[in-house]
Amino acid sequence: MNEFTFIFRNANDPDVQFSPEQMQSILTQWRDWMGSIAAQNKLASPGNRLGFDAKVLKPNDVITDGPYVEMKEMVSGYIIVKTDTIEEAAELAKGCPVLKVGGSVEVRSIIPMSM
Repeated sequence: MNEFTFIFRNANDPDVQFSPEQMQSILTQWRDWMGSIAAQNKLASPGNRLGFDAKVLKPNDVITDGPYVEMKEMVSGYIIVKTDTIEEAAELAKGCPVLKVGGSVEVRSIIPMSM
């Protein structure tokens, strides 16, 4: 089996606000979707949600605050799955709840590091 990461991106739209009921529904959809992947024994790592505070380090000791307001979308989290092919991983990603709220899922292969 190979490992692939799903990188979740949300549209950065400050005007979009969800009610508590909508948020609960969204969280339930995420739990159900990730649970279905785990039930197939294809969830390698449950991943994490990413916070809004960030720093970006660049050459010459330049440190800036981020993420930036002018971004059209922001990385909001990730998980790692185990499948034989990237096509199979992409099929799993099709059920991701972020797609229902205008977000996207990037499916990337993971190259193991040998030490």
